[in-house]
Amino acid sequence: MINTPLEIHPNFKINGVHFDRNELYSVAYSYVKEGEAFEEKIGDFLIDWLNDDYDTIKVRTSGSTGDPKIYFIDKQKMVNSALATGKFFKVEEGTTALLCLPADYIGGRMMIVRAMILGWDLDIVEPKSNPLDDLFKTYDFCAMTPFQMDNSLGRLHLIKKLIVGGGTVSEHLIGSIQGIPTKVFEVYGMTETISHIAARRLNPKKDNKEKRPFKALPNVSVSKNEKNCLIIKAPKILEEELQTNDIVDILTFKKFYWKGRLDNVINSGGVKIFPESVEEKLQKRITQRFFIAGLADDSLGEQVVLFVEAPQNEKFLSDLKEIVKNLKAFDKYEKPKNVYLIEKFEETPSGKIHRQKTLKRLMG
Repeated sequence: MINTPLEIHPNFKINGVHFDRNELYSVAYSYVKEGEAFEEKIGDFLIDWLNDDYDTIKVRTSGSTGDPKIYFIDKQKMVNSALATGKFFKVEEGTTALLCLPADYIGGRMMIVRAMILGWDLDIVEPKSNPLDDLFKTYDFCAMTPFQMDNSLGRLHLIKKLIVGGGTVSEHLIGSIQGIPTKVFEVYGMTETISHIAARRLNPKKDNKEKRPFKALPNVSVSKNEKNCLIIKAPKILEEELQTNDIVDILTFKKFYWKGRLDNVINSGGVKIFPESVEEKLQKRITQRFFIAGLADDSLGEQVVLFVEAPQNEKFLSDLKEIVKNLKAFDKYEKPKNVYLIEKFEETPSGKIHRQKTLKRLMG
């Protein structure tokens, strides 16, 4: 049980209006009873946050790397995460921020916590694919998914600093944000780490074609295990070191390159292939959603296969195979041995591609 209430910053505002604890509870209750569906989720979270009988918050994972799970996260650790974000991105008291992520996942919830703890002026809009379309004011800070950013390219100038997470940012999308005034950062994290623990700038001022590594937030350090999987040490948000399934190259105890997921690795003829690396090489050539996976093969063990979300079409399939055949960027064993068209991929509750379920459905 919490002995003292978590303080709400005196400068915290929602949609331009300041609320103390009692007023905020009334707002939360009205969201639950009278608000839109997305506001109801915000209200539910605020009521839980303001309930001093419990020191944890229930959150669920998106299910992108397995079945969705429920976690109970300590409120004070969420506060610690918010403070680290404020320091790392220099978004502290008085920041104008936009919430356009759903409040039933950690990304949206942490935007609310940051606003309450750091003293932000937080505007709330429906978490749709193009959240900036009806807005005409500028914001200091915002968090989006890659899909939202892709659908907001013409209006990103309204955001001064943007963090992007919840999915891989394609090379094509990264190319689309070069030269814009918005500072765009890809973040690395998960529900277990209470949102992001590292970030990398996607559009630096210097014309540097080399990919930037992720840099850990304050009070976070990184290492790797014998399988080259990332280990996160963050005593202010984690009870113990977190062993992940993300394969990385470690540069220092604060910097790393992300290569892919251990559970996605394809073993083809004894050679380990990272699907994410192959996908990166195809992103400039294929506009539809797609992914790379391994299918059982008698001689190789697994063969590399490309799956594209599109209706069955012989001409389109033939064109895809020609792209794969002629692409020079592939290493010797990376080139997909086959291409499949799937009309609709299976998705997680948050809209990400669910590779395992899609493969299971295809294979029957």
